[in-house]
Amino acid sequence: MQELGWDSDVDEELRDGLIEAVGDDFVYEAVEAVDVVLLWWRAEDGDLGDGLVDALTDLGSRGYIWLLTPKVGRSGYVDPTDLSEAALTAGLALANPASVAPDWQAHKLVRPKGSRR
Repeated sequence: MQELGWDSDVDEELRDGLIEAVGDDFVYEAVEAVDVVLLWWRAEDGDLGDGLVDALTDLGSRGYIWLLTPKVGRSGYVDPTDLSEAALTAGLALANPASVAPDWQAHKLVRPKGSRR
């Protein structure tokens, strides 16, 4: 699991739980494709579409992104419209959010499945 966007405001308890579940520390500079990218993102971090495209760099073809954004009313909150537009720009499908920490929600982003013939 690769982690991007870490800063002092992230939920350390959530990070520790993920590291424990994975059984290894996060990857910061991937030497091979990763299965999951954990991307912490705040409104002030810039263009989310660009951030998602950058997150795809080390992601394997069957991998997915867990995008963590501040919840409504928290500093750095990202509007759902911006999330949808950024996912579309990056060529990803966006799932419904899940509350994962007191101040953070997670959005799973995947590559759309190809059409069947």
